[in-house]
Formats: sequence, C-alpha cells, structure tokens
Amino acid sequence: MDKLFSFSKLKERKDTNIRKEVIAGITTFLTMAYIIAVNPTILGATGMPVGALVTATCLSAGVATIMMGVYADLPFALASGMGLNAFFAYTVVIKMNVPWEIALTAVFVEGIIFIVLSLTNVREAVINSIPMNLKLAVTAGIGLFITFIGFVDSGMVIKNDATLVGLGNFMSPTVLITAVGVVIIVVLSKKNVKGAILFGIFGSTILSWVYAIISPESASLHKIFLPTGIFKFESLAPIAFKLDFSYITDSSKIWGFVVIVFTFLFVDFFDTIGTLVGVAAKANMLDENGRVPRAGRALLSDSIGTTFGALIGVSTVTTFVESSAGVAEGGRTGLTSIVTGILFLLAMFFSPIFVAIPAAATAPALIIVGFFMMENVVKINFSDFTEGVPAFLIIALMPLTYSIGDGLTIGILSYVIINLANNLFSKEKKKISPVMIILGIIFMAKIIFTGLS
Repeated sequence: MDKLFSFSKLKERKDTNIRKEVIAGITTFLTMAYIIAVNPTILGATGMPVGALVTATCLSAGVATIMMGVYADLPFALASGMGLNAFFAYTVVIKMNVPWEIALTAVFVEGIIFIVLSLTNVREAVINSIPMNLKLAVTAGIGLFITFIGFVDSGMVIKNDATLVGLGNFMSPTVLITAVGVVIIVVLSKKNVKGAILFGIFGSTILSWVYAIISPESASLHKIFLPTGIFKFESLAPIAFKLDFSYITDSSKIWGFVVIVFTFLFVDFFDTIGTLVGVAAKANMLDENGRVPRAGRALLSDSIGTTFGALIGVSTVTTFVESSAGVAEGGRTGLTSIVTGILFLLAMFFSPIFVAIPAAATAPALIIVGFFMMENVVKINFSDFTEGVPAFLIIALMPLTYSIGDGLTIGILSYVIINLANNLFSKEKKKISPVMIILGIIFMAKIIFTGLS
C-alpha cells in the first residue's frame, strides 16, 4: 500500500504545495461542474427523477474522485461520462425501449468487467487489439452525436417529414438562449478562462430565468421554470439499487444486453486510457516509457466508480479530460482530486438550482463538448482504406442512426470483413487481432438474431 496519498509526502515534493493543490482542485471542479446540470437533464429523458439524479451525479463523482486521490494519488477527477450518458438515455432506453433499470444493470456489469480487466494483464491485450484509428473515430462519433442532441434540445434542429431533419425557428427563445451560451463559452475559452462551459450554462440559465419572470406562461411552454428554492437534498431512493438482471436469463434479449455492455465497456475503457495518458503527459508525469504512474490504480478507481455509480442510479463514471485544467494550475497529487471530490459532495445540497436549469441552457455544453471530442479526428489515417472506411462509418453512423451502439457495431464489423477480404485478395496482409475477430462474430450474430437497436 505504498505511494498512497498523504500530506507528509506532499510536503516533501518540490513541484507543488498544498495551496497549489487546493486551487487546482477548485479549478477542476469549476471546469466540469456542468455535468451536475447536464447529466440529470440527459438521464431524466428516460423518466428517472431529475432531483435524485442530481444527488447521484454528485455523490458518484465525489466518491470516485476522492478514491482516485487517496488510492492512486493522481490529480484526475471523475463523473458520469458525456456520450455514455447519451448512449444510456437516447439509444438504450428510448430507442431500444430498454427499461432504465436494465440499462443500469448493463453499466454495473460493465463496471465489474472493467474491475477484472484493471486487476489483470488483459487490459494491455485489449488496448493493443483495437486499431488507434477506430479508437479516435469512436471519440469523434460520440462528439457529433452529443452535439446533435444539443441542437435538438435547443430547438435549432427539428423533425422534418420531407428531409428527416431541418432547421428550427432561429428566433425561438430556446434557440436564442442556447446561442448566447455557445458564444459565452467560445469567447471565454478563447481567453483561457477556467470554467468556460460552466459560465456558459450559468449565463444561459440566468437568461432563461429572466424570461420565466417576464413571461411565465410562454416560458412554461418551452419547459423553462424558476427554481423552487436553493437548499435541498433529494433522496436517492427512487433510483438507487434498482438493478434488474432479467435480460441475462432471457435468451431473446441476452445478445442485445451483451452489445450494450460491450459498448459501455469499449467507450469507457479507451476514453479512460486516452484521458489518463493525455492529462499525465500535460503534467509531465509520464515515465521514460510513456506510461502513466500508478495507471493500474487509476483504472481500478475508475472501474469501481462506474460500479458504484450504477448501484446508486447513474450511467458510466469515467475520468474527465477537464482534469487537465487543474493540472495546468499546478495540481500534481491526489490532494487535487480530494478537493474536487469534496466540492462535488457539497453540491448535492443545492438540487433545486440544478433541477431548474433548462435543457436550452445545458445544450451549449453538449455542442461545445462535442466540438472538443472532434479535435482528434485529424489524427485518423483515412489514406488506409482498410481502417479509414470503418472509422468513417463509426463517425457517420453514430449521429445518423441516433445510436452510439449501432455506429460502433457497424464500424467494428466492417473492419473485420474489409480486412479479411483484403487479406484474401491482396499480397499485403494485415494482422487482425483475435479480439477483433471475436467481436466481429458477436456483432454478426447479434445482427442476425436480433437486428440492430
């Protein structure tokens, strides 16, 4: 149990101090506090009570982040992951018509598998089996998907019978509120202001509430309401410990359940790895071989966070790239995470404020986070058709099918089929990992017997 966080060890370090770590922890919290408003809005679309979701979001983030600080002694914060919460709500529950209790069970099972992977050498084998181009494509595809959700929530994109989708009324109050939020985030981000996304949500929310005061009846039609108070703790009872394992024993539904679990696991696993490496690199924490210190403990903290989160009622908990904001402020140890985690726990007692934040005010966060997730698309090697085409299919089909799972399924299946065909008719053979072939077989069987979502 060496290298656990301790104040005595912190005092011995030359590159940081308690003041820096506290400021870094506060900075990280400010940059990712938007999840307290966004996550309940997204998961609330499933019918889960928003007040309970606020509590669960804060509690899972607080506990997981503090564990990261104490056990892994790293300045990384965790919360319900963007993209994965959208997959949970809009694909699994709404599109596939799966009860949210079943969806939480899939997250729980994914967390258990992640724990096993984190405790063994299997994680290295899995990481190495998935082509980098496909990993990057998943991130980009999810970015487009959640951006699309943001446009829909704002009313900027609407249903059109002739063209499937179309442009909404740009002078609609919700569109204008969202537009203001996007401008605020972009301008503040350009000026390197910490917490730009949070300030964007705050500005849009204030504008929404002013609108509700001036024209309450019109505002209510757009689902904009004033908060009913400031301090309140919402019970977890409606959503905690509601796991339902019935799909596992149902032969007609087990394949769909397996694909849901795998999608959660795939995205969570590689998103966590990418975030750990990226943030650690920014902090000059990588060793001479480019590895993250105490990565096993970090992955275990992440996986336990997911399992705990599922038990109390939220989608996959994962390491946030916004942790880099705290690192930029000088955070180098677990104290940064401990401070961030404590702030998340305190936020549980302000649920009326977060419940009253309308979808139009959280839409800017979805749009801009989607933009951030698209940044790595330039790293994809589209010149190699055997990987470029599957990567393209993942990126295109996630938003166009309104399903992260379907995009991932077609992308991986196409990768296996294209590369097997290429190896048959080309002199240049490409090695296909057994893991990818197994996944291809699973996805093919799923399509044949149950179809896509």
